Amino acid sequence: MEQQPVVFVVDDDPAVRTGIKFLVSSVDLQFAEFSSAREFLDSYDPSRPGCLILDIRMPKMGGLELQDELNKLDFILPIIFLTGHGDVPVSVKALKAGAFDFIEKPPQDQVLLDTIQKALRKDAQDRETMQHKQQLKAKLSLLSDKDVEVLKMIADSQPNKTIAFKMGLSEKTIEYHRAKIMKKLEVPSIQELVKFALEAGML
Repeated sequence: MEQQPVVFVVDDDPAVRTGIKFLVSSVDLQFAEFSSAREFLDSYDPSRPGCLILDIRMPKMGGLELQDELNKLDFILPIIFLTGHGDVPVSVKALKAGAFDFIEKPPQDQVLLDTIQKALRKDAQDRETMQHKQQLKAKLSLLSDKDVEVLKMIADSQPNKTIAFKMGLSEKTIEYHRAKIMKKLEVPSIQELVKFALEAGML
């Protein structure tokens, strides 16, 4: 069963958390709240889809510090930062570190909802891309080192004759390798083979 996305809110102000809770609940989105960055970190499950609404300024561990910690964990959730007046330089730093967006407090309901919906769409796309890359990686693991070497040269548009010369093999052997690679990767044509190599980051 597909997991429903969750709007995670990390803010030390209970009034802010309650306000956002009512807002996201009004559009039937799931909600989880945390009063500190540490509380969120301790319960974070990277497999859970959603987005994170994060206050930039909090005691002990602020929003930017939490962002740094999450980036070390290959964090995938889009982060929407809540900022106070005059936090523009900090917000720019957050965006450079991969934040999705930032909204000045107090957030306007419609602006926040629109940003949440965009962030959830981005999270879904990111997870789809990540799953696709994992599938490519799993298929690549089926290839031998020699197969990978041949694949890179095929994808680089090198003819069989050139590949055979470089590898000290016959053209027939290269043709055999190519057929074997296509079978292992389940691709029907050379064009699809090149596309696979591109998506797998081999070129």
